[in-house]
Amino acid sequence: MLPKNTGHGKPTRRAVMAGAAALVPALMLARAYAQAQNGNQAAEGAPAAPAAPDTMRFGPPEPFDPKSVEQRARDLAAAPYAPPGADFPPVLAELNYDQHRDIRFRTDHSLWHDRKIDAEVQFFHLGYGFRQPVHMYEVADGQQREILYDPALFDYGKNTFEVNFSEHLGFAGFRLHVPLNRPDYLDELVVFLGASYFRALGRGQRYGLSARGIAINTGLPSGEEFPIFRAFWLERPKPGDERLTVHALLDGPSLAGAFHFQIRPGATTVMHVQNILFPRRTIDLLGVAPLTSMYLFGAADRQEVDDFRPEVHDSEGLQIWSGANEWIWRPLVNPRTFRLSLYRDDNPRGFGLLQRNRDFDSYQDLESRYELRPSLWVEPRGRWGQGHVRLIELPTSEEVNDNVVAFWSPAQPIEAGSEHSFIYRLHWCTSPPERPDLGQVVETRIGAGGVPGLDYGDSDRRKFVIDFAGAQLTDLPADAPIKAVVNLSKGSITQPVVQKNEVTEGFRLFFDYMPEDGGPVEFRAHLEHESNVLTEIWSFQWTA
Repeated sequence: MLPKNTGHGKPTRRAVMAGAAALVPALMLARAYAQAQNGNQAAEGAPAAPAAPDTMRFGPPEPFDPKSVEQRARDLAAAPYAPPGADFPPVLAELNYDQHRDIRFRTDHSLWHDRKIDAEVQFFHLGYGFRQPVHMYEVADGQQREILYDPALFDYGKNTFEVNFSEHLGFAGFRLHVPLNRPDYLDELVVFLGASYFRALGRGQRYGLSARGIAINTGLPSGEEFPIFRAFWLERPKPGDERLTVHALLDGPSLAGAFHFQIRPGATTVMHVQNILFPRRTIDLLGVAPLTSMYLFGAADRQEVDDFRPEVHDSEGLQIWSGANEWIWRPLVNPRTFRLSLYRDDNPRGFGLLQRNRDFDSYQDLESRYELRPSLWVEPRGRWGQGHVRLIELPTSEEVNDNVVAFWSPAQPIEAGSEHSFIYRLHWCTSPPERPDLGQVVETRIGAGGVPGLDYGDSDRRKFVIDFAGAQLTDLPADAPIKAVVNLSKGSITQPVVQKNEVTEGFRLFFDYMPEDGGPVEFRAHLEHESNVLTEIWSFQWTA
């Protein structure tokens, strides 16, 4: 039942700047969606209410089969792209942020509010930056009925415009509520709002990073494309159901597609995702299971930071479990310029953007509560073939901007007229479901090289300090013969030193790096004991 309490590239400067310019609007928009979601019609949850009269209006019933969504996507892809919202009401397009935010959904009109099931759905109104109508359908007993727009569903606040929109106007998005944290309160569980963005929560978490249905040409000089979810089919759960099922129709200039989501709420909320994609034209860079997050600063990059908080980020690192059974940890940074990292792989076993540090003292933010932000782990199902886990990091000066994207990209372009399907699970979690029997990187710090007080005549010299910890390291004595394996793409380092960290009961690796020429350098490091690998691989890109 639903819970009761329960490889690296080196692009040209021109390509880098063009790619950054193309990507910035995407990440700004992602955070705008999050702000609208949290502030616009924002009610974190609603008390579980007794049965009430039916408050929704529906279109006529029609037969429904999940395969029909796939056929609609196939038919869309066979025709020229027609952008939605061409006849969007001007009065809604003219709304500013505050006016749109003043339109609030009436929670007592929620879908399924009148039924004895532990789930409800609320809807977002079109307007301001949300100008692409999304049509909603309820599915029950093999029948679908369109959920009709009705002004009675909303409180328009101080807005005085005349509401005379069509009943087929549609909505901007929706959110699902279930008793996630306690049995008598319907907490917000998942939100689909804006393009193909969505986000979810596990028990006790606060909203942080987002996912998307698909990413197209993200970070390329040609510019990014944003396909949208045009329609959703919400299956009415039965009493005792453990999962919520949602189907979605995706459409954009380059492709159409069908998505099927099965959502299981809990301490970790798990989404089983299956898509089938129909490209209209060849796509140079397809992003599968794209994740979008924010990283402002942390222990490794506090230079010129004037903030009382020690760290500010929704995610602190990229974790990869490769097809070759390597565990890789890449700390995130707030770079000075557009930064791209590629991790080539065959049939990846998992990847995700994680928030590992769960200590409030590391953030000291009573409002944002960054220690409660979810990690998001992608678990591929089946064989995804050859490709890359791609990480893009952009500079930002404010925490309101998402500046990190990670996704899987197939090695070959996606040809027009082909069909592609990807199946995976998304784990909105505190820590991933799979964890290596290895020590983990718990902190990366970078500072001036050498010994304090001594002049080495090399002002560019940098010191890297990496702390590893975990049960695998706890019982090893300080004099254990621990070997550091460090590789770098250019430049040179001093002899690496490994030292027991009595505070964390792990080990600290440190070395000085002497740069060579300009541009980025790639590091990889891990610890070994008697030829046995002790830790995950620390992977880092550094630029002067």
